[in-house]
Amino acid sequence: MSALAPTLQAFFTDRLIRERHASPQTVAAYRDAWRLLLGFAAQRTGRPPSLLDIDDIDATLVSAFLHHLEHERHNSDRTCNARLAAIRSLFRYAALRHPEHAATIARVLAMPPKRFDKALVTFLTEPEVEAL
Repeated sequence: MSALAPTLQAFFTDRLIRERHASPQTVAAYRDAWRLLLGFAAQRTGRPPSLLDIDDIDATLVSAFLHHLEHERHNSDRTCNARLAAIRSLFRYAALRHPEHAATIARVLAMPPKRFDKALVTFLTEPEVEAL
């Protein structure tokens, strides 16, 4: 049995729900991110998700997954960063439980989020600011 399946289950039941008291929306968002990633990984490796191991979800695969989200599914940078946050959260959890996968986990955790431009929100026009 791979280490990924029981770690995923424990992450959702123990870490997110019991320890972190994550909202149902957060749990659903993390679930969706992992569902997409596992489907992508299964397609790439040719193995069903139940046979994937932590070492199969390496930084190269995660990077390809994020590229897939951005270019084929047309997700925004913010959505890709949210998916990466869900992946990194599980890998932080797995780091304490599976030191034998430390190298793979460290490479995934080192992946930075994608930068994006934040829209400048202005509430007052220049003349209104000067009038104040």
